[in-house]
Amino acid sequence: MKIVPRDIPPRAAWALEQAGLHPLLARLYAARGVTGKDELDDALGKLLPPQGLLGADRAAVLLADAIAQDKKLCVVADYDCDGATACAVAVRGLRLLGARHVDYLVPDRVVDGYGLTAPISERVKKSGADVLITVDNGIASVDGVARAKALGLQVLVTDHHLPGSELPDADVIVNPNQPGCTFESKSMAGVGVMFYTLLALRSELRNRGVFDAATQPKLDTLLPLVALGTVADVVKLDANNRRLVAQGLKRVRALAMPAGLASLFIAAGRKAEVATTFDFGFALGPRINAAGRLSDMTLGIECLLTDDSGRADELAKMLDGINRERREIEGDMREQAMMIAESLFDEGDEPPPAICVFDPDFHEGVVGIVASRIKDKLHRPTFVFAASAAEGKEHELKGSGRSIPGFHLRDALDLVAKRYPGVILRFGGHAMAAGCTVAEEFFDDFENGMNEVAQEWLDAATLTRRMETDGPLAAEYRRVDLVDALHKEVWGQGFAAPTFSEEVEVVSQRLVGEKHLALKLKHQGEPVDGIWFGHTEPLPPKVTLAFRLDADEWNGVRRVRFLVEGAQV
Repeated sequence: MKIVPRDIPPRAAWALEQAGLHPLLARLYAARGVTGKDELDDALGKLLPPQGLLGADRAAVLLADAIAQDKKLCVVADYDCDGATACAVAVRGLRLLGARHVDYLVPDRVVDGYGLTAPISERVKKSGADVLITVDNGIASVDGVARAKALGLQVLVTDHHLPGSELPDADVIVNPNQPGCTFESKSMAGVGVMFYTLLALRSELRNRGVFDAATQPKLDTLLPLVALGTVADVVKLDANNRRLVAQGLKRVRALAMPAGLASLFIAAGRKAEVATTFDFGFALGPRINAAGRLSDMTLGIECLLTDDSGRADELAKMLDGINRERREIEGDMREQAMMIAESLFDEGDEPPPAICVFDPDFHEGVVGIVASRIKDKLHRPTFVFAASAAEGKEHELKGSGRSIPGFHLRDALDLVAKRYPGVILRFGGHAMAAGCTVAEEFFDDFENGMNEVAQEWLDAATLTRRMETDGPLAAEYRRVDLVDALHKEVWGQGFAAPTFSEEVEVVSQRLVGEKHLALKLKHQGEPVDGIWFGHTEPLPPKVTLAFRLDADEWNGVRRVRFLVEGAQV
């Protein structure tokens, strides 16, 4: 691993400090491209206007007409946290804005696969719906939308995924990544797109005189859900996404959130009053996701929809139990998958440019998590496959991929599909995460194709794991109050949490829980505790560490400790 300190533009850091920011925060924000304090203004009024999102105004007209005509609306969701929160935002928001008949349907990961398919459109029609609304999916559902239209349904697609060569023939598409859309925040999650659609709908209803500015429903009550889905989907936290997350966090910390979120915090053993983006990404998000991976995402959506605290507690406990089961399955599978991955190259040699792993016993619900773990360890684009559990599709392998910076996974799949016709049955996704289905007999062809593309696209520098840090930490900043201040800020994908790096002295080290390294360190001559989770190999007496700041409590006293992220020996 190579530890690389970020460049800190001195003028930007100075300007931010002169504007009143703490010197440490000024340095951190400058290193992340922030040049002025106004970029850090997270007020609602600073959000990009919905008028700039292509299709939002026409979606508003379609939905306003449907509400006026008392039509039945059905939301077709996705089975991950972004899809679940987008569904909850859609159902709650449409009801707030006057829709009397709003239902939802979430595909089954095993039986239905991803996105709006023709059979799902038929189920929506059979339910009595007049309007079909997709959230976090639909941009690639050409056949599903065609079937819905043939059945007489109006179709509104809201999505954020990259479109393919053909767009579905929906009545309206709202997607910042569709051709011709000039909306600045291309990284908005599916839940953000749905929230913006509701903002446009409220504006349209205001123009129609349904209510005025004083009596209009408050959509900001949905922001905790928007924040959760945005962080959990690991989209880039550009300025607009950071504002959405910051606004959601403020409400969560004030305990102004849906009952299900409050119950999930309790089930996860986290305190909502001091909630962070870490809680969304690593505590609440996985519990919602677990339902879609191992069970039925209806559980997750119902938890986010209920206003009954007792029902919310019950559902949150169920989700927590499913997540525990998911962790057990993932642990066993990760061990097996890592053995297969490491068998692809000899000890002491470099791994192949791309890793593709399959075993008949793998569970398709956790292939994405396992791919992420292998990618983290070997620093290679990684696909993990499991046999489809859907009836009649046992010959198909469903794969989930995770990538490294510099390798666009969806574009790589597109190229493999063109070079090896018939090998990839379906695919979709983003630069860093994507999914695909291949016939089992063509697994080797897929592996060869992916390695060919990786060999062409990746050079030695890209294949070397680099950890960007914020450089040394001044001793005077090693304080609990500054740790708390840093935790309150919005960090995440594309706006990395502060990680510092410098040479420290290792005074002592021991294993705790058999898989974590507890450390006694000297940082600039002063003692500080450290821990490296998931690491067991001993460190030399002097070593350059990359670490995040945390506060540990012992006997009522809080002290700073270092959470080690990596080492450059």
